[in-house]
Amino acid sequence: MASSRRRLVCLCSGMWSLLFYCIYSQLKVVLTEDVQSCENLRLGQYLCNDPKIDEVTQEPENCRDTTALVECLPAPNISCRLSNGTEFKFSGKEVGFNKTISCRNVSGYSYKVAVALSLFLGWLGADRFYLGYPALGLLKFCTVGFCGIGTLIDFILIAMQIVGPADGSNYIVDYYGARLTRLSITNQTYRKPHLSL
Repeated sequence: MASSRRRLVCLCSGMWSLLFYCIYSQLKVVLTEDVQSCENLRLGQYLCNDPKIDEVTQEPENCRDTTALVECLPAPNISCRLSNGTEFKFSGKEVGFNKTISCRNVSGYSYKVAVALSLFLGWLGADRFYLGYPALGLLKFCTVGFCGIGTLIDFILIAMQIVGPADGSNYIVDYYGARLTRLSITNQTYRKPHLSL
């Protein structure tokens, strides 16, 4: 009876020792864990401000080479490492990092003007002259818009933003307006696997 009692006490003390060691090692890992960089925060741990929109181009003010920067604020009580290497605990009002967003290259051609010219003066080739295609504009002018058929086709192509400015830039469209985004399939595109029946 006494030996079984000793074994039980020994077993209990061993279990308690193991439990305390596990808790200690977990706390040690958590407390000594390196603080992550602010750029590596997960969604929900930060909030990015809306970009400041340029009145003329309707794109973010600091748009360079199809990218712009917006300021992001980490959530309250989030600690992360700033770009200069210092660790900082945020209150939700300080800027922690800048995030890049995509923007479009525009050079002064308005979508509304192009559609209006195509609708009302397309038979004279005004839409093609405006977009920088003088040869096609002259051809449309001489043939009265290819007898109306070319005028209709050009109107559809310009309205769908398939035909754009000759310099390769994009139309100026309101920032929250009817922009066309072309989807393409590349090697990086996720394809859902086909389920066989």
